Amino acid sequence: MKTCIRVLRGIAVSAVVLFLLAPTLGRSQQSDLPYRNSKLPVSDRVRDLLGRMTLEEKVGQLQCEIGQMQGRDAVVKGGVGSLAVPVRNFGARAAAEETNRLQRIAVEQTRLGIPLLIHDEALHGLVGREATSFPQAIGLAATWDPALMEEVATVIARQTRSRGIRHVLSPVINIARDVRWGRVEETYGEDPFLTARMGAAFCKVIEREGVVSTPKHYAANVGDGGRDSNPVHFSERLLREIYFPAFKACIQEGHARSVMAAYNSVDGVPATANHWLLTDVLRNEWGFTAFVVSDYGSVGGILTQHHAAATREETAKLALDAGLDIELPGVAYYGQPLLNAIRAGSISQSVLDTAVSRVLRAKFELGLFDNPYVDPAEAVRGNDTLEQRALALRAAHQAIVLLKNEGNLLPLKKDIRSIAVIGPNADAARLGGYSGFGMKVVTVLEGIRAKLPTARIQYVKGSELEAAGLPPIPTANLFPPAAQAGAHGLRGEYFDNMTLLGQPVLVRTDPVVNFDWEGGAPDPKLPADRFSVRWIGALVPSASGVYKLSVTTDDGVRVWVDGKQVVDSWFDRGASADFFTLKLEAGRRYDLRIEYYENGGSASASLGWNVQADASAELQRAVAAARQSDAAVIVAGYPEGEGRDRAGLNLPAAQEELIRAVAGTGVPTVVVLMGGSAVTIGNWGDLVPAVVEAWYAGEEGGNAIADVLFGDYNPGGKLPITFPQTVGQVPLYYNTKPTGRGYDYITVSGKPQFPFGHGLSYTKFAYSNLRITPKAIAPTGNVEVRVDVQNTGARAGDEVVQLYLHDVVASVTRPLKELKGFQRISLAPGETKTVTFRLTSEHLEMLDRELKTVVEPGIFEVLVGSSSDDIRQKATFEVRAL
Repeated sequence: MKTCIRVLRGIAVSAVVLFLLAPTLGRSQQSDLPYRNSKLPVSDRVRDLLGRMTLEEKVGQLQCEIGQMQGRDAVVKGGVGSLAVPVRNFGARAAAEETNRLQRIAVEQTRLGIPLLIHDEALHGLVGREATSFPQAIGLAATWDPALMEEVATVIARQTRSRGIRHVLSPVINIARDVRWGRVEETYGEDPFLTARMGAAFCKVIEREGVVSTPKHYAANVGDGGRDSNPVHFSERLLREIYFPAFKACIQEGHARSVMAAYNSVDGVPATANHWLLTDVLRNEWGFTAFVVSDYGSVGGILTQHHAAATREETAKLALDAGLDIELPGVAYYGQPLLNAIRAGSISQSVLDTAVSRVLRAKFELGLFDNPYVDPAEAVRGNDTLEQRALALRAAHQAIVLLKNEGNLLPLKKDIRSIAVIGPNADAARLGGYSGFGMKVVTVLEGIRAKLPTARIQYVKGSELEAAGLPPIPTANLFPPAAQAGAHGLRGEYFDNMTLLGQPVLVRTDPVVNFDWEGGAPDPKLPADRFSVRWIGALVPSASGVYKLSVTTDDGVRVWVDGKQVVDSWFDRGASADFFTLKLEAGRRYDLRIEYYENGGSASASLGWNVQADASAELQRAVAAARQSDAAVIVAGYPEGEGRDRAGLNLPAAQEELIRAVAGTGVPTVVVLMGGSAVTIGNWGDLVPAVVEAWYAGEEGGNAIADVLFGDYNPGGKLPITFPQTVGQVPLYYNTKPTGRGYDYITVSGKPQFPFGHGLSYTKFAYSNLRITPKAIAPTGNVEVRVDVQNTGARAGDEVVQLYLHDVVASVTRPLKELKGFQRISLAPGETKTVTFRLTSEHLEMLDRELKTVVEPGIFEVLVGSSSDDIRQKATFEVRAL
């Protein structure tokens, strides 16, 4: 979902507002109605309320409007059932006050007083001002610690609920088998078992705390080439073995009360209109009784993208009949088209009533009918506390993975006299997709400075992060309109809508156009989503020549030079660059106008040109800083995210050149990777002795990374995805089935650079004494697996003990190994712990040739080790036929 905001435009608010057919009841009369009686069973209350609702009121409960829409109060009065991200740009107190205000309208100014269900994103922290930002989801998965996930989810749920938000569109439990996919960062990795454990832990706590969780995107969301929301052509076996288990776990163990259908088609049928997915499997097989929501705008995709319907009415019918209950967001299809289809008889009243009942039941279960309001003072007390920051630090510690450490370069000594801190992510607050904002984010540079107060620390950016656009045009070459002597920059006019309408809510002079607001807003006066900016002024080059220029934006942009339009990309998109060429004369003033809009998700805008001398000089400054230092730390990264799938897995070329140049000085060099997916290191890995995967480490990431670099924390994270040697190996994952011939290529083996489950430590662990009891069981029996793990080094540390199974002979081909258990343990130097796993028939199940779930008799091999490729102990047991 493009962070909450792919709304079809041009829908008048008047089309949203429903006409109520009955007069408003007095509050005293309403309070006597059965659905208002909190002592009655929820089913009775739902039945009573449903029987009192008009057709329009029922349809209203399946509708959701979004954010800072114009006329929001009128929409609420009209009976809309849900609101999307209405308080994202508010602080905790203001958010609570605003949700109370909106609920008061719904409860007191509508005929039946049905409260709102308000949602936002909470992937690794609530997307809101002042909410705690934990490591990105892929980093949380790298902890291999469901108990930690429960602690994190508890904070997320309580901060969310304190603001009056009772529904989150999280977690993402799609399986990331293709690391080119831009949304790998949002997932828990490539393995269905690890994803199920982390996802169920998240959902269980979110639901326990009184917030509805929404595992997504059901059931697969990445197609050929690692491209987001492209068609998937998976067999039913593949879906059931790999892509379904985490959803099933989140529903049956995590008790998730919502599921989001995906954008893409599955075997030719749009997920939002897929009866087999949404009803046959989800409800009839797994027992899901709650409500299904669309991804943002995906109901319309049935008509406009997949061309599986001819009219809006048919589109609404296909979605509702399939089992999709709420359209997110806007009412393009679950508005008048749905009403038309029902009145025409193409949708039965029972199908409508079933969908509405699911939504109402959730609202009753949440207690919204009995107490729809929250305490703003409690919201202040429960957000951005020292205890929450401490948990964010602990989570960041546990997420960090030590990929490589030749010669034990790490940890660096804290009495180091000088250090060069280099790279585009060294002093950048990068949190990843769907992040909160407005809190203090510790950068790596800040963390190292705090760690080494007496050392000489030189910071050089070295290169830009983005590979797409050109270096920013300097302030000295930009002039605002009617500039006074010495004034530089462009006048920025900021609007609280996407179409530059009305008067700007903010006018200022921006020194450069080089902004990355991520999920936040340019200013507290503006919403975090659905805003626009106009920059006006002039460009004055210092030298004559033919210039290549670029404008890089996340969402739409238009550019005029001297009144001539040179860029027209006025549409939604991930961060992308438009290039144009101009012949410019030194000292001449060229009028410049840039118009930009942001529709949701990440927000960024940059105006650049090809001044190569500046880039070269920056590289040389980095090299000089390294030569003057005892060590160098390069913090690298890459462009990715929703709508930003990668064709290659290298770092951007400028960063690879930077690493080679700094490492070429002979100064001990550490590379810290800050991102959400795999990186290939073939162009520089042999030159660098130490590589650390920090992911997007959250608001305390800089401190956590500094702790690892200088030995105050011993890294113990493990990879939840496979790092390939080259992009040509992708998709590459550990739990492959046997090949019919071989695994290798002409120029490279089939082995990964770093396997699933990999992660080094500053100490060593020895495995011994694997024992299995009993050695033979019935298909319904249980097995206990025990192994001793000893810390044989001089430092305390964490180890993730991983258990894999291999079904030696089966009626259908089975994976070479499958993760079926893991435990993260902490060991003091010399300490030994016995780790125990309990395997049940569920761990041994497979799908036979008829896709029936069975436990087949035969030999099972147990493999226990430190990664999928570092197996330390093996043994077998037998399943005997009854």
